[in-house]
Amino acid sequence: MKQEETRKLYVGVDVGASAVKIVVLDGQQTIVAEGVARTGVDLALVAQDCLDAVLTRQRLTMDQMVAATATGFGRHNVPFATATKTEIGCHARGCFHYFPMPITIIDIGGQDNKIIRLDEQGNTIDFKMNRKCAAGTGAFIEEIAERLGVELSQLSGLASSSTETVELGSFCTVFSKTEVLARMREGRPLAGILRGALQSVVQRVVEIGPLDGDVVMSGGVVAHNSLVAELMEQRLGRKVLLPPSPQTIGALGAALFALAADTQSESGETL
Repeated sequence: MKQEETRKLYVGVDVGASAVKIVVLDGQQTIVAEGVARTGVDLALVAQDCLDAVLTRQRLTMDQMVAATATGFGRHNVPFATATKTEIGCHARGCFHYFPMPITIIDIGGQDNKIIRLDEQGNTIDFKMNRKCAAGTGAFIEEIAERLGVELSQLSGLASSSTETVELGSFCTVFSKTEVLARMREGRPLAGILRGALQSVVQRVVEIGPLDGDVVMSGGVVAHNSLVAELMEQRLGRKVLLPPSPQTIGALGAALFALAADTQSESGETL
């Protein structure tokens, strides 16, 4: 226990629209703790509670935290953060940690989708985001699941069991829900409608921009719906890469920034 008390910790927190993600690293870039909690109204409280929970599970303490970087839409609401970084930078850093080569990242979040292209050094070449609409995001999937009376934990399994894909052509989430009801009235199978909903997520992503080279997918939607990655592979005609924990990849990138900042500070370098 004495050794653990002197262990330096570096925290990354990604405050997203649907979930708060925490990753804690040690000085060797090893993940020693991580966790996910639903985003509530009080962003600061949820972030602190989530950190306290992951530290407690591993018998770690706040006193061991050297630096913490926050990212996500609520990054300025994290009381324990010592720095902030953009979602683009953190997702790029996290994915490149596992795949150090030129990659195209697809991040499907609760409220938006991103495509980020990196060069061989991990530098961001360019990025694009979806239009200001929840179609093709986690919020869209949650709405469809609720409309069909399906638990989110069961959605991917049911969709995978279908041999039929009921196509949904609407761009808008509201219109898509209306289209889902129409397909139900036609007597189309539930599993096929769910598969079609996940297929529409892939379609919305493809429409954002080109997906060149090696593609890495991240985000909560992929983490909880493995079929999305499979459908993307079918659409692209090649293998899609997945990091070990797709949902927490932004938090990992943030933690890596925190570690790098401390390391460079000790060496006298500047970021």
